[in-house]
Amino acid sequence: MKLLHVTIQTDRFEEELHFYQETAGLRIIRDMREHGRNMIFLADRSGECEIEIIENPNAQKIDSQSVSIGFQTEDVTKKYEELRALGYDVGEMIRPNPHVQFFFVKDPAGLNVQFM
Repeated sequence: MKLLHVTIQTDRFEEELHFYQETAGLRIIRDMREHGRNMIFLADRSGECEIEIIENPNAQKIDSQSVSIGFQTEDVTKKYEELRALGYDVGEMIRPNPHVQFFFVKDPAGLNVQFM
C-alpha cells in the first residue's frame, strides 16, 4: 500500500496554493483548473505523496490540534525566520534533544504544518 495524497479543502485556494509552493517548495503535479475545477495536486516530484488542494467556498478554518503534516528542510532555523518575516503564525522552536529541532506554522486553511 502507498499513501497517495492528503486533501485540504479551503475557501482560500490561491493563498493555500501559494503557501505550499513558496514555503514547502512543492510544484504542481496535476492541475484540474483547466477542466473547470479549482483543484491542484502538489508534490516535490512525481510519484511522491501529494497534497491535494480543493477550493470549497463553504470550507471552514481547520482546527488542527491533533493533525499535522511535516516537511524536512535543509535549514530549519532559516525557514523559521523566513516564515516569521512573512507574517505566518509560527510557533516556538521545539528541541526535544540536541539532534532534533522543529516548529509548527499554520497554513492559510489553519492546518498545522511542521518544518524540521
